[in-house]
Amino acid sequence: MIIVNDLKPGTTFQNDGNIYTVIDVDRNKTAMRQMIVKVKVKNLRTGVINEISFTGGDKVETALVEKKKMQYLYDTGDALVFMDNQTYDQVEIPKDGLAWEINFLTPNLEVEVSMYENEILGLILPDKVEMELVECEPAVKGDTATSAQKNAVCETGWQIKVPLFIEEGEHVLVSTIDGKYSGRA
Repeated sequence: MIIVNDLKPGTTFQNDGNIYTVIDVDRNKTAMRQMIVKVKVKNLRTGVINEISFTGGDKVETALVEKKKMQYLYDTGDALVFMDNQTYDQVEIPKDGLAWEINFLTPNLEVEVSMYENEILGLILPDKVEMELVECEPAVKGDTATSAQKNAVCETGWQIKVPLFIEEGEHVLVSTIDGKYSGRA
């Protein structure tokens, strides 16, 4: 059990049957009342971010979220298959909860899969992934007064803007946080 006064960003806990990770904590103590602890949390099952209020001294259950390194293998149509790097066990994760992550999954990419009591909660992607450009607009000559960019399509179908000197077939680094071009690979 954790006392809510001790919660800090990154802590995971269980409350009302849901598993949360703490994003931010705000403690409010006035002279005449008990402390109010407002916790901004992300529900690890649904991805919804909301705020929960507790009275100072309340307790919540600790949730031990395990992270396993796994390798992305292939897409079955309605699920994605990952393999544990140590045991070679394969797990299928439904696509519907991975809308953002699908844009950056290339074959053999190593990711971290977060699990709670053998229930898969989601994926943790690396900060940047290497992807090949399969389509790239031609550069327009004379359009270099500012940092000009052109449209490109990555191997997963993700569309990004790249500098004019980047050509089709090149490998680039793409940020998984905002989905933007980050540099050459």
